[in-house]
Amino acid sequence: MRRIPAYFFLSIVLLTWVAAGAQERKLQPFRVSYSSITATRAPLWIAKELKIFEKYGLDVAPIHIASGSASYSALIAGDVHVVSDTASAAVAAGSRAPILIFAGSGAIPYKLIAHPSITSLDGLKGKVVGISFIGAGSDFLLRRLLPQLGLIPGKDVTLIPTGIGRSDLRIQLIFQGKIDATLGTADNVSQLALRGLKVSVLGDLAEWGVVTTGGDFTTTQQFLKDHRDLVKAFLMGFSEAIWLGKTNREIATRVLSKYLRVENAKILDSMHKNYLLGTIPAKPYPLEAAVEIAIDEASPSQPLLKGKKSADFIDVSILKEIEQEGFFSRLYR
Repeated sequence: MRRIPAYFFLSIVLLTWVAAGAQERKLQPFRVSYSSITATRAPLWIAKELKIFEKYGLDVAPIHIASGSASYSALIAGDVHVVSDTASAAVAAGSRAPILIFAGSGAIPYKLIAHPSITSLDGLKGKVVGISFIGAGSDFLLRRLLPQLGLIPGKDVTLIPTGIGRSDLRIQLIFQGKIDATLGTADNVSQLALRGLKVSVLGDLAEWGVVTTGGDFTTTQQFLKDHRDLVKAFLMGFSEAIWLGKTNREIATRVLSKYLRVENAKILDSMHKNYLLGTIPAKPYPLEAAVEIAIDEASPSQPLLKGKKSADFIDVSILKEIEQEGFFSRLYR
């Protein structure tokens, strides 16, 4: 007879307790917009599906708004309470309005992916590296990364805009002979392997110190000041969902399958490994390095960012409060 994991019963008890508690008290509406539909959103979806936020008194409504500018317009107008987007979008918005990052979902697991015949960084010399658009994130990241690797754009390698934002579609250009390398994710590599396609993974951007994020949580300074209790409740529910996603693969992959419309078990396992067991931190502190990179990226075109540091855009006081109260210790004991 198959043994049922203990955490399965814990999940059932949690759902029963939450459902009963929700009937006894009025839940506070809390609207959260998110820009991209990727595995980075897993904790938010898990918390919603398992009604974890209700445990902390919130009726959280995740809202997909693809445009970062539209998301922040909604935030300023009070139509949403929190925006989850890239550090770059947060910095751009924060340069024009009093907006702060109060949590994060870790780095995007970007890798430098090349044609299988290119097995080393030296092999990139004289080759063509594809970006999405000039001035886009992939362009900036590569212009920051390549010189660190001894490759000067325009001299040692040629960067060309492909007009393709999705990394999985950009990678297809490698097999079509139109580019030799580009940025992709660990999931892209796993999906290619399932199709019998091989690429060279020349390295991990995070290991090279070049990080970017896709799930930083931001709100206005005023909301953070006036509604610290709501933000604290959100962070506790979100953090509990991270814990559940890390410790319960079955629940995590089921939720990922629903929201990402992926049925292949190997791809779902890869997402669970790369995100929930990989880049998503147990304690959702934002990555200061990613914010610094975002400031450097935007400064040439936004004079208001001159002299700014990551600390000017980050407020983790509530996260620190939760940690000092022993919340994470109780979760992971």
